[in-house]
Amino acid sequence: MELSKNNNINRNKKLPLIVLTGPTAVGKTDLSVDLAKAVNGEIISADSMQVYRHMDIGSAKIKEEEMRGVPHHLINVLEPTEDFNVVIFKQLAQKALEDIYSRNKVPIIAGGTGFYIQALLNDIDFKENEEGGRIRKKLEEDVAKYGASWLHNQLCQVDPKSGEAIHENNVKRVIRALEYYQLTGQKISLHNEQEKQKNSPYAFLYYVLNTERSLLYERIDKRVDLMMKEGLVEEVKALKELGCRRGITSMQGLGYKEILDYLDGLYSLDEAVYILKRDTRHFAKRQLTWFRREKDVRWLYLPEFDNNKENILNFILKEWNQMTGETNACLEEEK
Repeated sequence: MELSKNNNINRNKKLPLIVLTGPTAVGKTDLSVDLAKAVNGEIISADSMQVYRHMDIGSAKIKEEEMRGVPHHLINVLEPTEDFNVVIFKQLAQKALEDIYSRNKVPIIAGGTGFYIQALLNDIDFKENEEGGRIRKKLEEDVAKYGASWLHNQLCQVDPKSGEAIHENNVKRVIRALEYYQLTGQKISLHNEQEKQKNSPYAFLYYVLNTERSLLYERIDKRVDLMMKEGLVEEVKALKELGCRRGITSMQGLGYKEILDYLDGLYSLDEAVYILKRDTRHFAKRQLTWFRREKDVRWLYLPEFDNNKENILNFILKEWNQMTGETNACLEEEK
């Protein structure tokens, strides 16, 4: 389905897009490609690890043959030594959106990083957090000296709501929240809440794919086993040889920090795999908690669709056709 025959789309009208997200290993990738082919779409990855080159196995990066000819954006665009955060994601994603819309294609945001999706849909302003400097450096020194739990406790004291929302292991977001508080004297949770109240510049359908917890955890364990067979240890070894260490952004990803700890002698390989499976299950649980707090979410519970991907696709297409019928009518009036 094309948005319009007219390339000069009126930017004062809300442009349509689809979000397809959910916990890790639930089956987003395959469904997103089916959806893209059905609506003449292209996919923008909302994944914090697949953006990196040389990080294929641990990030469960989509393979070329799995794309089935569907263009994918924000995959393999950075070196693993480069930083990546919500500000950079939003800049790259907005550029990709402009490109996709200019060719009358449908953007599909696919991936499990809810914070990135929220920032894009609600056009949240993070400019205050782009400034680096002495505060951030001091906070990074503090976490190295006292540990993640200590730093997280500092956040809980000044901004309990952010402390509850941000896991202590997500050191980058803890630092960002404390940095914002020290720079402005205001809680970042309040700032983000105000930003969320903005009207989205997009007409969107926001789907969260989910399934039974026992099945999801089984899929996670199988995925980790497959990663090990495909050569995750060798991939992390190669990254280590490129100079990647525990402290950099790319090495914070699940699969990478655990295997890096094994290579550094902190754990046996069996212990590292056990921790990886356990922490991935915990991560999936936190993802679902995040999505439950989001507004305008449409839940797609696989058992309610007889665990049939075709049934889910048809359901999405029905709602998409209803929404775009109205949107395209508005765009046609601009001709």
